[in-house]
Amino acid sequence: MYDPPRVGLPLLGTDAFDELVLRPDFKTDMDIATLIGIIAGMGVIFGAILMGGSLDSFVDLPSVMVVFGGTAAATLIKFPMRDVIKSLKIGVSIAFKNPKEDPLSIYEKAIELAGIVRKNGLLGLESVEVENEIMARGIRMCVDGHSGEVIRSSISSEVEKSIQNDELGELMFRGIGDTAPAFGMIGTLVGLVQMLANLSDPDAIGPAMAIAMLTTFYGAVLANLIALPVADKLALKVDRLKNTKQLIIESVVQIQASQSPMVMKEILGPYLPGGIPADPEDGGA
Repeated sequence: MYDPPRVGLPLLGTDAFDELVLRPDFKTDMDIATLIGIIAGMGVIFGAILMGGSLDSFVDLPSVMVVFGGTAAATLIKFPMRDVIKSLKIGVSIAFKNPKEDPLSIYEKAIELAGIVRKNGLLGLESVEVENEIMARGIRMCVDGHSGEVIRSSISSEVEKSIQNDELGELMFRGIGDTAPAFGMIGTLVGLVQMLANLSDPDAIGPAMAIAMLTTFYGAVLANLIALPVADKLALKVDRLKNTKQLIIESVVQIQASQSPMVMKEILGPYLPGGIPADPEDGGA
């Protein structure tokens, strides 16, 4: 069984990279698409700057203060300090890492547990190890004799709180994406006012014009290369996490009801990204 490394990818040729990354059994904790996208985007921008002139002309401290400082200030106004710190951690974690919960693994484990229950009853699950924490908690409730309604309600509450924390990261990054261009425009207005106020002084026109143009540039880059794409990726991943959590809830409830493995496959199949997987025993590929 191929076990890919958990650290950064080595330098590979095109064929080797395709063989490693594009193969279906490739798994890594890092979401390299996010990292590649940001690096590629910054590379294109810096490349265009260097091809047309000097990088120094695109560095302006007042513009950085207006855009990044103003965006940070507005974010603190929108969200409580505790939520800002938590949202940054959650957002970065989700955007740059793949989820630990694999829907197919949960599906296969649920089918396995359903088979155990059909043979030995719910008490047969006492010695079974379940890696997923939420699923393990649900299985313990099954063994303890709780009803399906109680189990669904309890696990659903826990899942809802977890999803709310994940959605908070998306809201914050989307807020940054909405705010950064606005402060870019504010900086542009500041620069234009300074320029118009000093038309008689040629030496002051250049720095004022730099603030006017670069703040718009910084705001656009921050919003469209980082904040909004990260927010969109968070929305996509949170949606997938919701589906996976629902798969866990339904799995536990059906196991508590002593559902047969064959019926479990039909019930849980729609929760999988690719639908019900082919069964090798039925001649599937």
